[in-house]
Amino acid sequence: RFSAENCESLKQLFPRGLHNMGFFTASMVSGSGMSVQRQIMDAISENLANVNTVQSDDGGPYRSKMPIVANKTISSPFSGILGGFIQQSIVYVAQIKRDTSPPRLDYDPNHPLADEKGYVKKPNINLALEMVHMIDATRAYEANVAAYNASKNMAARALQIAA
Repeated sequence: RFSAENCESLKQLFPRGLHNMGFFTASMVSGSGMSVQRQIMDAISENLANVNTVQSDDGGPYRSKMPIVANKTISSPFSGILGGFIQQSIVYVAQIKRDTSPPRLDYDPNHPLADEKGYVKKPNINLALEMVHMIDATRAYEANVAAYNASKNMAARALQIAA
């Protein structure tokens, strides 16, 4: 039975918090990670597809997308009993910002969108960096899939024990 003394004992044993990672919680955390990595991949794909787009809807060159990832602490079903001591964090895309750096200027005096000096404004997208971000997002997605599968296998084994 939980009491105020037990809660204080837990806080002394686990000063950084106690993480109740049941199957559904682990699935939710892994799922939020997979969702974020998919959204990052979507933004990277759009950036790569528009690397040469010199005229977008706003009239200027395409501005690359940069997802901003944040975490959110969620409460456990036991959080009320333990005075908010058990917490988990999920991740999400808080917003998608557009690149505000100046566009890249390419000299092409014959281009119909060239300025009076012969320069065309192109997106300031670094292909090598976008590819690195894509590899990073892929690896993070794979790690979340592995964590989800491990949690699922642990739950299945626990059910076999109970049977």
